[in-house]
Amino acid sequence: MTKAQIIAMQDDTVFGQSLYKYVEFCSWARWYPDLFLDLIKPETGGINLNSDQRTLLRCVMRFVSVYGVFPRGWGKTYDEVLAMYLVAIFFPGIELAMTAQTKENAAELLANKHKEIMRHFPMLENEITKTQFRQSDTLVEFKSESGVDNLANAQSSKGQRRKRINVEESALLNNDTFEDALKPIVEVPRLTVGKLGIVDPEELNQQINFFTTSGFRGTDEYNRSILMYKNMINLTGDIVLGSSWFLGCWYGRGSTKSQILKKKKEMSFVSFAQNYESKWVGCTDSALVNINALMDCRSLTSTQEKANVDDEFYLGVDVARSQNTNNNQSSVCVAKVIRSKDKSKINSIDIVNIINIPNILSFTAQACMIKKIQRAYRAKAVIMDGNGLGAGLVDECLKESYDPLTNEFLGCWDTINDDNTPENPQEAEKILYNLKAQSAQNKIVTTFIDMVNSKKLRLLVSKQMHEFTVAEQDDFDNKVAPFIQTDCLFEEVSNLKLKHLNNGNVTIEKVVKKLDKDRVSALIYVLWYINEYAKSLYSSSEYEYSVLIN
Repeated sequence: MTKAQIIAMQDDTVFGQSLYKYVEFCSWARWYPDLFLDLIKPETGGINLNSDQRTLLRCVMRFVSVYGVFPRGWGKTYDEVLAMYLVAIFFPGIELAMTAQTKENAAELLANKHKEIMRHFPMLENEITKTQFRQSDTLVEFKSESGVDNLANAQSSKGQRRKRINVEESALLNNDTFEDALKPIVEVPRLTVGKLGIVDPEELNQQINFFTTSGFRGTDEYNRSILMYKNMINLTGDIVLGSSWFLGCWYGRGSTKSQILKKKKEMSFVSFAQNYESKWVGCTDSALVNINALMDCRSLTSTQEKANVDDEFYLGVDVARSQNTNNNQSSVCVAKVIRSKDKSKINSIDIVNIINIPNILSFTAQACMIKKIQRAYRAKAVIMDGNGLGAGLVDECLKESYDPLTNEFLGCWDTINDDNTPENPQEAEKILYNLKAQSAQNKIVTTFIDMVNSKKLRLLVSKQMHEFTVAEQDDFDNKVAPFIQTDCLFEEVSNLKLKHLNNGNVTIEKVVKKLDKDRVSALIYVLWYINEYAKSLYSSSEYEYSVLIN
């Protein structure tokens, strides 16, 4: 609408006489949202936006789609919600949604940031008519008849309609879900208000913004960020923004420099790179498995600390060979086999727990811990890498063990597949598979790839610390640690690539040498064993061990 048309619509009312000034002001506020916030912030108790925050706000209001990759503590969610509120105020009747892994997660983020925004910019409360904050549903309604609510990055959002959406933690999103469930949400554009309401061709209709900490290379979202980066160069309306922890820290937001550097010493290389350096990690070429397929395997929501009646468990054990004392640990992977009703086939293999054993313990102490884990899960077989240092641990497992705290007898084991002699042959339980990984490396690797691609492998979902209840945090070792260990497993897998040998076989090697692969080794050993020797159960005994020997 031209200036002359707007002036022609003016009348004798106070509002009518100033109509053009209101139009100009709204246009200015839409283009410079940070300057509008400067106008309404209180003299005390407000917040001074930094230049990087101002840039993000302006980009959200000006570009068709924004991809923002920022570290923990940078304030991306705060700016994201603040931008949504400003859009709701200056675009009457618009419907916006924040999406996250779950509706509960999105609702919690909106509720927390709403409190902060109202504290920093209390005048915005005058624009709000209704707020509703529940565990899984959040709604903020404005006088402009606009609304902001929450959705999930899942099929449950299919069929919903909003004018614009912001995807939170988009690195965890797969493209199939996005294309099928999320992208159609913004299919219908906003109409301008009034009797002559139309679709404004200059409005950012169907806008979808992505905000996240960095993830893994090779994922759909990594590829999306690269595509949008190229689109930005070609001036198609996309823009990609990013920052490491340095920028927010320099402005005084989040943790201090000393606190973050302390975290760098305590965290794994991958975790720190993703959460604070905004680096996409892992390999894109010759990756061991498709990271998107591995992400799809993360579907288990609860751990299991001991066996129930009729449960079928197996343990995979890898003895660490790292020279890095921070990672110098042996790993025990607990695999639960879920079978069909007639027990004729395996439906899934659930990794319900991953336990690390520090290598500062002697082999005797490590053997005791492994036997206690086997007893808790009543594991039918323990698959242990008997090469190198592993031979020492195998020898200790063939001896009689006693719990050093309770003096409880933990038994004596015998090997399934070789002629090692246990300390007490008459009483020894034939349970230990002494694996020589080099002899079956090709099949071990291909079995793991097949398990991931077929989704027969199921892992624990990713959880942030605030998502655990107080009771769960009190029982850290059983309820929280398995999720953290699964995250570490995911990091290790992403750091591995497939190497083809001259003899036609395949093996795996690390991209970043200082990151270990002990959890991956324990996992692929137990998956290989289950696939090779436990596809069906035998009535005469737990296993037909002669098959294993032959």
